[in-house]
Amino acid sequence: MTFWQKMKAGFQKFMQGRHGADQLSSALIWGGLFLYILALIPALGFLWLIAMAMYVYAIFRMFSRNNEKRWAENAKYVEFSGKVRTNAKQAFVRAKNSGKYKYFRCPKCRAWLRLPRKVGEVTITCGKCGHAMKKKA
Repeated sequence: MTFWQKMKAGFQKFMQGRHGADQLSSALIWGGLFLYILALIPALGFLWLIAMAMYVYAIFRMFSRNNEKRWAENAKYVEFSGKVRTNAKQAFVRAKNSGKYKYFRCPKCRAWLRLPRKVGEVTITCGKCGHAMKKKA
């Protein structure tokens, strides 16, 4: 067995039962890298400390043996980031299609609705809550 094979086997043995990398750890590392690069700007040097804290927490999470707690943290992160990504994608689509459609929110349930432009005033019903309203597009 070569030196590197022994090193690999030793590391695998060390990592047994530990949490390892997940989506939250990856986000912490990438966020820390982003803040570290921003900290190179002289006026934003304080961001270096936050970036290092993010790195330390990511490493702590990866080496932790408390898997239940780390899974719960990751589940909360995945749920939150999924909502943020969905909202960002929908906002991008609304901006892209703003020439074809007029977007507005239902006054009752706040769901996004759209009407093709230049159809005049029409009565529409919200598909989510069933609220009927008159809108001009």
